[in-house]
Amino acid sequence: MTKIQITMTKSCKERIPNVKKLDQYFEQADFIDVKVYEGNRTLREFIAGMLSYYPWWVVGLYRVRQLLVALLGLVKHEAPEKLPNLQAGDVSFTPGESVTFFIVRRAKEEHYWISETPDDRHLQAFFGIVMEPVGNSINRFHVMTSVFFKHWSGPVYFNIIRPFHHLVVSRMARNGLKNR
Repeated sequence: MTKIQITMTKSCKERIPNVKKLDQYFEQADFIDVKVYEGNRTLREFIAGMLSYYPWWVVGLYRVRQLLVALLGLVKHEAPEKLPNLQAGDVSFTPGESVTFFIVRRAKEEHYWISETPDDRHLQAFFGIVMEPVGNSINRFHVMTSVFFKHWSGPVYFNIIRPFHHLVVSRMARNGLKNR
């Protein structure tokens, strides 16, 4: 079962339960996106499925991103040599550890998982998931992205990739809900 709802708000705590302790990752953000999905996965299973989604077209978008990075003079991050196929046990909940290229910042089993993208000069981005049990083994996953611009190139870069962000996150979440 999948329920998709897209909301954008400057205050996540209005729509997401038990998120007050996570406000620091969203307050004063230049962009916040929250997408909501429901399914019978655990938080670890959902994250593992999301972060294992690498179809050919996402790999192609990453290559196009490299051109944009070169044009704007941004930090170049190395593409992974091998694309991960994560299992639930591969997802770390330890702050400072990495899961794919995301760095875990704050996490609590079966409640939430907040991560950050590698350091960039143009923006700072956080990606997180808050799980809300809704009954009958179904959980609601609030998939959140927040972006803080640090340089004039931040909004330029982000507004170019924003349409792809919505597509990629939605497809990643659908993959997170699949039985694997």
